[in-house]
Amino acid sequence: MANLLYQQIEMLSREKHIEPEIVVSAIEDAMVVAARKYYKTEENLRGKFNAESGQVDVFSVLTVVEEVADPKMEISLADAKKKNPTAEVGTEILTAKPTDVLGRIAAQTAKQVILQKVREAERDTIYNEYHTRVGELVTVIVKRAEGPDLIVDMGRTEARLPKREQSKLETYNIGERLRVVIKMVDRAAKGPQVIVSRGDASLVQRLFEMEVPEIYDGTVQIRFAAREAGERTKVAVMSRDKDVDPVGACVGMKGMRVQSIIRELRGEKIDIIPYSEEMVAFAQKALSPAKVTRVQIIDPETKKLEVIVEDSQLSLAIGKKGQNVRLASKLIGWDIDIKSEEEKRREIEEQMTALTAPTTPLTALAGVGPKTIEKIEAAGITNVEKLAGMTPEQLMEIPGIGEKMVDKIYQAVNRFYEGGGEAAAGEAVENTDALAEEEAGEAATAEEASAAASEAGAVESPEAAPENEQAAENEQSAVAEAEEESAATSENAENENVEEVESAEEKKNAERPEEAKS
Repeated sequence: MANLLYQQIEMLSREKHIEPEIVVSAIEDAMVVAARKYYKTEENLRGKFNAESGQVDVFSVLTVVEEVADPKMEISLADAKKKNPTAEVGTEILTAKPTDVLGRIAAQTAKQVILQKVREAERDTIYNEYHTRVGELVTVIVKRAEGPDLIVDMGRTEARLPKREQSKLETYNIGERLRVVIKMVDRAAKGPQVIVSRGDASLVQRLFEMEVPEIYDGTVQIRFAAREAGERTKVAVMSRDKDVDPVGACVGMKGMRVQSIIRELRGEKIDIIPYSEEMVAFAQKALSPAKVTRVQIIDPETKKLEVIVEDSQLSLAIGKKGQNVRLASKLIGWDIDIKSEEEKRREIEEQMTALTAPTTPLTALAGVGPKTIEKIEAAGITNVEKLAGMTPEQLMEIPGIGEKMVDKIYQAVNRFYEGGGEAAAGEAVENTDALAEEEAGEAATAEEASAAASEAGAVESPEAAPENEQAAENEQSAVAEAEEESAATSENAENENVEEVESAEEKKNAERPEEAKS
């Protein structure tokens, strides 16, 4: 019986790649759990496996002390000597617990504990083995599909190939052999702990190490690599030997080396770029096959570059859906702002125009009160030109500026430009007063507004009505007098014209007899 049980333990250990002691410890813990559940005790229990008899015994453990504080865990020295004459303070007294009374439920509990312990030990073993192999190239076999992910067989364990780590150009079949890199090992994963990848840039680096002896022995180094799986990869290489061309070593004779890697990646394009310590030169080469006119460092701290290319090279430099410039940015680790010659010229012209264009202070706006000008200047708007370029929504974001005030400001700006900055000066006093009243009205509370309305109603009383009627009559009479004066003026002008015509005809008649006599 003992030999059979221990053989089972050894077979399980070989299958799960764990030590036999771990399985034995799991069995002992399982028997302790089962005994505690059966006896319903809080005593300190300990299990012990006998390799010769195959029996798992459970003992109650009591520590020998001088004064007992917890009877369930401790025993006095006098009581301990009754059980073991050689007992001393600090030693342990073991008392056997019968295990033959444990029933089916206890056995089932022990089984679950054993399986859990073995599973945890297996996961720890896998993690300890593979977490140091991250980035390593391995060959796997496609085992099954779980949704969009694939489960692959690594030999000793299973691994997961997620959808995000697969190449867009590839389709996989059950039983197919693949070369992958170990991306990460997740100890807390519910399924396979090892995550492998076919879309990581390190896969291309490992393939180059296999195909190019100069990379394997360290003569040529891959400094950086940027990849969009299934589309294109950019690899920056440098040589430690001045007599060895790094790009030529990676390409191989007639492109044999790089073509082998392209076949493994199912036709993915690969750009091999010589690395340069100078960032400007490196950026120019990273944007190949486009020809770069010049590169300018905008901000070294935030790592921003401005690249200027010819108009005909702009689309090539950007690439399909921005792929070329995106990969170049990943490769060099800097943000790239790419522009054509025409765009740069227009930008410079706009900057020069902005520098040379005159600016008008806000105080030149007729009809805008000083309080409103203070609010606008507090928002960083210091001239009329900048104010005219703002939208109503932007103006309303300024504290203290409402919808009515926005209309007043736009009217003042329009009058400024229509009058050339001078024609609206005559209305300054009237418009300023109106805007001041508007500002006061916006700042007032609802109670103040109602009080103002009641006062206005009191002013417009029946006593004030005759004054308003008298003013209207005076205005109508003034208009009538103006019309009469204009009519009289037109009649005088017509009479004068008639007299001039008659005098001219008389002169002509006086001259005609003299002509007849001659």
